[in-house]
Amino acid sequence: MAFRLSSNFLHAQTAPSNHITINEVWALADSNSKKNQLHELAAQAAETHIKVSKAERLPEVSAAGTYAHVLPLPIYDSGLFHTPSQFEVAPTYYKAGAEAYVNIYNGGKTNTEIAASKVESELSNVQKRQSRQEIHYTAAVYFYDVFRNISYKSLLEQDIRDREKQLAEINQLYKNGTVLKSDVLRAELRLSKQKMLLTEIENSIRIAKQKLNILIGRPDDAALSPEVLTVETDAVALKQIEDYVSDAKTASFKLQVSEKEQELAKLKLKNVKSNILPTLGFFGEYAYAYPQIQFYPYALSLYSNGMFGLKLKIPISSWYTNQHKVKEAQIRLKQQEVEDEDVKDNIRQEVQENYIRYKESLQRINLAEENIKQATESYRIVQNTYFNQLSLLTDLLDAETQVLQSKFELTTAKVNARIQYYQLQKAVGNL
Repeated sequence: MAFRLSSNFLHAQTAPSNHITINEVWALADSNSKKNQLHELAAQAAETHIKVSKAERLPEVSAAGTYAHVLPLPIYDSGLFHTPSQFEVAPTYYKAGAEAYVNIYNGGKTNTEIAASKVESELSNVQKRQSRQEIHYTAAVYFYDVFRNISYKSLLEQDIRDREKQLAEINQLYKNGTVLKSDVLRAELRLSKQKMLLTEIENSIRIAKQKLNILIGRPDDAALSPEVLTVETDAVALKQIEDYVSDAKTASFKLQVSEKEQELAKLKLKNVKSNILPTLGFFGEYAYAYPQIQFYPYALSLYSNGMFGLKLKIPISSWYTNQHKVKEAQIRLKQQEVEDEDVKDNIRQEVQENYIRYKESLQRINLAEENIKQATESYRIVQNTYFNQLSLLTDLLDAETQVLQSKFELTTAKVNARIQYYQLQKAVGNL
């Protein structure tokens, strides 16, 4: 079942530097894909967020200063509607100090946030690898799309050369009065359609090359020629379907993402439940101020003051406001658990579907090879009978079309089989 490629088939006239294999395409995509770069940055941000969460354990330290102009202090000895006496105050007030707070206990929120940050980092790395696999598959589709259309072009160019020779023979028969003018016109029409089809295929090659070049970070019009080795189009010896399903349970990125999201939902529930727990911390503050108006008797002098101790906070209102938050988090967790089961079901279905379709694609290759043999033999017979005036030109044109179509179908079947195999590997998580 080997898909052997001749130099003509791969356009060997192209410079060797333009040849590129699927592994080289994947390597370029890993380095240059914009989506990969985005996921890499997201993974770096998630890793940095772990440090942000851990920094919550450090003491909170702040400094503050106040400078103010103090207005006169009227004293209404005889009531609001009588002239007040004036109490002399210092017109300038300033204060500078610092304070610190060290968390001792906050219901485990800090540890939960750190754990959530670690899970988010792990999730981001899984999504990065998942994106890399998706891009590998997309690159393979573009790569084999270019290869398939180049193959079509090679087959069609050879067919056009054969049809041009055949048209010359039919013209000679017409000059000899052996065939009608309508045969010449039909042959010319067929040749014209083939040339138009060649133009369409050449345009498809340009479009597919641009898609692939953009994906792997090359200039849009950079020349490339897919180099497909024989082993890449051979039938792959499949394992049992149960083995692929088992592999998917440990390697599937969809399942890994679902599991990480379930972990986050559990941590979210734990964090919400801790809202009703008290917080305890050590605090300290020290300040310089002028004048001394905090304690009696007042003094128009610079003074300093400091204090330290424990600060306890009991969120009493959370005992009745947090119930709905807990209920919501529990529902979210249950939702994630159901989604996880749904993902597992979909993975089993996806693996089995791609497994069956790949085996089906191998059968199509065998059928296409047999069809080429039959179509070629039919064409040989009809060609002999036509030039011996025993069959119509329409029969010959139909036979030619069937031969070319059979060759197209074989190329398509081999490319589709390879893409189907990549789909199976992607479903398992091994691409």
